[in-house]
Amino acid sequence: MEWLNYHHLYYFWVAAKEGSIGKASQALNLSQPTVSTQIKALEANLEEHLFTRGPEGLTLTDSGSLAFDYADEIFTLGKEFRESLKGIGTDRPARLRVGISDVLPKLVSHRLLAPALNMDKPVRLICEEGKTEELLTELSIHRLDLVIVDAPIGGAARIKAFNHFLGSSGVTFFGERTLADRYRKGFPDSLSGAPLLVPSEGTLLRRSIDRWMSSKGYIPQIRAEFHDSALLKVFGSDGAGLFVGATIIEDEICEEYHVEVVGRTDEILESFYAITVERKVSHPVALAITQTAREKLFGRAK
Repeated sequence: MEWLNYHHLYYFWVAAKEGSIGKASQALNLSQPTVSTQIKALEANLEEHLFTRGPEGLTLTDSGSLAFDYADEIFTLGKEFRESLKGIGTDRPARLRVGISDVLPKLVSHRLLAPALNMDKPVRLICEEGKTEELLTELSIHRLDLVIVDAPIGGAARIKAFNHFLGSSGVTFFGERTLADRYRKGFPDSLSGAPLLVPSEGTLLRRSIDRWMSSKGYIPQIRAEFHDSALLKVFGSDGAGLFVGATIIEDEICEEYHVEVVGRTDEILESFYAITVERKVSHPVALAITQTAREKLFGRAK
């Protein structure tokens, strides 16, 4: 196996960040010819041109941009590694980088992650929200420690990762006071013909709602569909229609959006999973999150 010379890569990385060989040589306290020779050696080893040189300085080629992304990740992780070693036995905050699927309700995400900031030792929580597939890609290259989603990843997933079931909750139907008073009586049969705000098609919760409505023979009046669950609740608080939310956050939804409970069902479930590249969760902060979810949060569903 041909090993990469990380000294050469480091000189390239600094030059790319500084924008010129001259500035890189000053930052590295080396002569310009030395830095230039090391970068040329890297290009020869990779058999790729990494820079084009012009009157305004260095410009990365496509191969150079790719090399820079990897170098940036390598040396950033190296710095974090050294800092973590120095912090062993001290009060340095533990870091947990969490990806949160953008289909998850914000209130549930908050309840799941809150234990990280209530530990005896200081913790720095870094949260990133996005599409599940994009977050799993970040997890696979160790840019994230944990991803929280609403469904387990299957065997066809492009990365090797493990599902950790956190728990599930039935759902509650909510509405602005006038609507809640109208449709509470006779629930759930009252839902047939009721104005309803629903998640976007293709989401797991939407499929569960549709399947349940169909099994009951209910035909609601779908007023609007939303990808953003928080925006859906804002419209619901304004009286645009009834909507569902996880029963475990029923009190928070009522308080924050000034709505009332119409009814509840355990025949529609919202489930939550933590995904890691480890078969067993070992990160102490991630472990606190998963244990608290299983032992306390989902045991409180009404």
